[in-house]
Amino acid sequence: MNDSTDDTLPTGVKLLHDPVRNKGTAFTDAERDLLGLRGLLPPRVCSALDQEQRMLEILRNKDSDLERYIALIALQDRNETLFYRVLVNHIEATMPLIYTPTVGKACQRFSHIYRRSRGLYISLNERGRVRATLDNWPHRDPRIIVVTDGERILGLGDLGAAGMGIPVGKLSLYTACAGIHPTQCLPVTLDVGTNNEDLLNDPLYLGLERRRERGAAYDELLEEFVEAVQEVFPRALIQLEDFGNRNAFRLLERYRDRVCLFDDDIQGTGAVALAGLLGALRISGGELGRQRILFHGAGQAGIGIATTIVAAMVESGLDRQQALANCFLFDSQGLVVADRQDIPLQKQPFAHDLPASDDFAAAVEALQPTAIIGCAGQAGVFDEQVVTRMAAANDRPIVFALSNPTANSECSAQQAYQWSEGRAIFASGSPFDPVRLGGETLVPGQGNNAYIFPGVGLGAIASQATRVTDEMFLAAARVLAAQVSQDDLALGRVYPSLERIREVSALVAAEVAAIAYRQGLTQRPQPEDILADVRAQMYEPVYPHYA
Repeated sequence: MNDSTDDTLPTGVKLLHDPVRNKGTAFTDAERDLLGLRGLLPPRVCSALDQEQRMLEILRNKDSDLERYIALIALQDRNETLFYRVLVNHIEATMPLIYTPTVGKACQRFSHIYRRSRGLYISLNERGRVRATLDNWPHRDPRIIVVTDGERILGLGDLGAAGMGIPVGKLSLYTACAGIHPTQCLPVTLDVGTNNEDLLNDPLYLGLERRRERGAAYDELLEEFVEAVQEVFPRALIQLEDFGNRNAFRLLERYRDRVCLFDDDIQGTGAVALAGLLGALRISGGELGRQRILFHGAGQAGIGIATTIVAAMVESGLDRQQALANCFLFDSQGLVVADRQDIPLQKQPFAHDLPASDDFAAAVEALQPTAIIGCAGQAGVFDEQVVTRMAAANDRPIVFALSNPTANSECSAQQAYQWSEGRAIFASGSPFDPVRLGGETLVPGQGNNAYIFPGVGLGAIASQATRVTDEMFLAAARVLAAQVSQDDLALGRVYPSLERIREVSALVAAEVAAIAYRQGLTQRPQPEDILADVRAQMYEPVYPHYA
């Protein structure tokens, strides 16, 4: 790669191997003469549209989504402008390929499909020299860093260094959905080992061949990384991604008030689920403060969603205790109740004085929730008994099966609609096709964090915010919910079409930036038109002219 701040344009083969500047067959005759490309390319000069259509044909001819993923990543490695043109113009078709659900398969097969390095790997071997490692990155002004330690990749568990596909995929969405320039995006994997026996026994595994580090050595590496980022890339926002539960909450609390940082699995998931709930209430006619919500899963996603919903209920007029009383957690031990021993700190506010239960369907029957939200990665847990009980207690039961990838979904859209006689308001983490039922077409919403985190990141970057706050995520949720049209709601969809995601991201970013200006979280003067300022900073995948 070449430094994005270097104005010296490479020529010849070096230019063709530079994914930031390469145009491939789109170099004009004049550019081929000027830049030493004559004879290095087929003679026909192609338009960007020609190239786009060729890539779409390549994707259609692949036999599996994993092969399509590999083809897209290969395109990203050689021509980033064309890669993002294909993504932006075909976001509904390509997002499931570059992110969930296909990225999960790609991570599982990472060491076996590895072609070319993307991002930075900072392992335990780099302790004491993390700053020097960051200096090896060729682009000098990253604005967004997505970092994982690979312990909880989607619903797939500990994938160690093979989790790099997640930061790479997330940052592709930052560019495609919110217009962050590709050279301002830095994927990082902190390799502290893995407890995945299959990986440790895999002779091709590319990460450290040791068990996962815990304790002081782990914390020291994290601290060194955060401090090095502040020194080397002081304008960068850090997004924590797919850390295990034992680390995610405490790292967020440790760093959120020290640096510009957020955890998408906690805060982004909370915001996108809240937006979906607000959309669902526009269909059911219910009030937020009157909802009773039962979560299947009490990890980062469950706690993040519950905490965000409680904050929104308080904002709507409830006191905190009333809001907490509306939310119930069901984890691996069953219903989280007050007399359980050794309840983790983050779950304690939701531990209610109720009888214990390890049967989710029985908990639905006893609590009579208006909404169930699945986020534990346990496929099929919203079975027919659960959904029919929800439908018996609610005219329009809210069923959010948010676990990723698709194989881990609590139920399918078809099941939710069929078992509720078409009355369920359904959303999922991974995409499901529309369902035809009783002469009516129902379109499930996809509660994808891509509706939230790119816009939040763009807003923080555009305003040069020094912190990312919970208020920003609440505001992002409300902006997203407001973008759901009456036509969407008529189809049962509680999120806007993905085709509008760049527009949605700009609106989210403008609201986030407004909060940063209002709360004094930036030294940048507030522009007269914040939305216009945000849009002016968004990257468009258009080829430059070199001659």
